[in-house]
Amino acid sequence: MSERRWNPQLQQWVIVATHRQDRTFKPPTEFCPLCPTKPDAFPTEIPADDYEIVVFENKFPSLRTPAPAIEVPGTELYPVAPAEGVCEVVCYSPHHNRTLADEPVEHVRNLIQVWTDRWQELGQRDDIDYVFIFENRGEAVGVTLHHPHGQIYGFSYIPPVLEKELAAAKDHQTKHERCLYCDILAEETTGGRVIAQNSGFTAFVPFFARFPYEVHLYANRHVGSLADLHESEQLQLAQVLKQVITAYDELFGFVLPYIMVLHQRPTNGDYPEYHFHFEFYPFHRAENKLKYLAGVESGAGTFITDMSPEEQARRLRGEQR
Repeated sequence: MSERRWNPQLQQWVIVATHRQDRTFKPPTEFCPLCPTKPDAFPTEIPADDYEIVVFENKFPSLRTPAPAIEVPGTELYPVAPAEGVCEVVCYSPHHNRTLADEPVEHVRNLIQVWTDRWQELGQRDDIDYVFIFENRGEAVGVTLHHPHGQIYGFSYIPPVLEKELAAAKDHQTKHERCLYCDILAEETTGGRVIAQNSGFTAFVPFFARFPYEVHLYANRHVGSLADLHESEQLQLAQVLKQVITAYDELFGFVLPYIMVLHQRPTNGDYPEYHFHFEFYPFHRAENKLKYLAGVESGAGTFITDMSPEEQARRLRGEQR
């Protein structure tokens, strides 16, 4: 079964993808499906004995085209729709135990170019309205494959978090005739929460951080997507991205689990008020303590943080550990 079901309480879609129960779960290193296929060894998803960066369709997709037939009939209250779309895997490196922090800046820039290519190609499809690029890293966020990789979902609709951000950006532009994200960036650059910066990009712990050591990474220039970046800005983004991930891995002395998401404009329509950025959501509030999304966060949607964003920024800058 793979279909979308409507939640009338929150007015958003839920994807039911029962076949994903059978996806690969924490295989031994020698049977990693994302490593290169070595001669006379276990055949992986990548039929080459070496590679730099690889993109391929997810073997256990939540979305697919053509979508499977709907198995449960919908009603007026509970509409059901096909789970149309695309799910891709992006392998960052052939090295099983490396992270983006271990890669040279030029390699990270190459990955940014791959992301850009996939955003453009998938976004040209009539059945795709939003291209969502993300990485789940570490068992604390539910990762079942440790090889360094990310994912790309091509949605046939705009996901709810992005819908809300687009509405807020539009509202701010209408009221103030300025970009919401440019205004946020202007405040953050004077708030003591910046952790990495160059002429093209700024990374900071936001004033309103919800997760411990949450970091947002903004383009300094008003752009809506990766495709709007100049070549020089791709390199600047790679530099700051590597700085952020290195800061995470140095924070507690281990590879810090996180969720990384890229928020870009939808691929269809005109959204001049939106501003391209990254968001990172770690789950460790201390070396041996996790932040759990418990009653207030999960049930009421209000986050409670245990540490000020200013203190988090100081720690990520290495000033207080």
